[in-house]
Amino acid sequence: MKIVIPGGTGQVGTILDRALSGAGHEVVVLTRRPAREREVAWDGRTWGPWTEEIDGSDVVINLAGRSVSCRYTPANLRAMMDSRVHSTEIVGEAIAAAARPPGVWLQMSTATVYAHRFDAPNDEATGVIGGSEADVPDYWSYSVEIARAWERAQEVADTPHTRKVALRSAMVMSPDRGGVFDVLLRLARLGLGGPVAGGGQYVSWIHDRDFVRAVEFLVERDDLRGPVNLAAPRPLPQRAFMRELRSAWGIPVGLPATRAMAELGAFALRTDTELLLKSRRVVPGRLLAEGFEFAYADWPEAAGDLVRRRRRDRERAGDEGALVPGSS
Repeated sequence: MKIVIPGGTGQVGTILDRALSGAGHEVVVLTRRPAREREVAWDGRTWGPWTEEIDGSDVVINLAGRSVSCRYTPANLRAMMDSRVHSTEIVGEAIAAAARPPGVWLQMSTATVYAHRFDAPNDEATGVIGGSEADVPDYWSYSVEIARAWERAQEVADTPHTRKVALRSAMVMSPDRGGVFDVLLRLARLGLGGPVAGGGQYVSWIHDRDFVRAVEFLVERDDLRGPVNLAAPRPLPQRAFMRELRSAWGIPVGLPATRAMAELGAFALRTDTELLLKSRRVVPGRLLAEGFEFAYADWPEAAGDLVRRRRRDRERAGDEGALVPGSS
């Protein structure tokens, strides 16, 4: 198959590109700064030669959008909204204009669309959409509106010959440098992997290999459309999540952090506490109902695999460095 991935140079795009290319598919990545073969220039807003890649392709997986790993200032929130909505609109226009449109368009979305809650999990059928919760910062509702606008831009696109699926993804955990697992592991290794603000908020996640398998499943199942949660079936409270991560690496203690301490830490890391404090209790109702089987349904097993792969990669990097004169 020919698979086009707009915005495919980030963590999730790298995971998909590596897996799908390795499976023998032709993968083309649309990026603002093409630097290698199979990368094609686009700006996420305007028409250009990149549309020729979509015409005749089999699958489009749109991942484009400004990273959420930043301070949630008004300017950054607006950039998140604009980059997601505009890129989705222009992808929809390219699909609509194609002489041979792709059979399926998978559009990245986010589990953040659901409400901050502790009492029950959110699936696609009964989950509560966020934006009106009490006792949360006002700007959290804007994150939900970004997610809703993102999905709406795909929903209204006039692409009658292309099946559309919105990927309401939880955090994708991979051992790659710069990803969310890398950040959490670094905190744990520094002794900062304890409960934050009590640690009762739920963490939803998905192992990178299950993420790829779920994408492949959705491509193959031509009867599935609309929002689909991509999350492991058993989210867990943040205190337990970090305890299992520490255990996998062999770190006995993680210092707890108050909400105020989390604010200081997030400021230093140039990110936002919503990523730490919002309770994302999301479950994959539709995937489970359709028979998808997770290889990593529980976090202890997933964390163990990710740690083993991370250590293996470090050992390989060390071996390669030993072959370079003057390396250390």
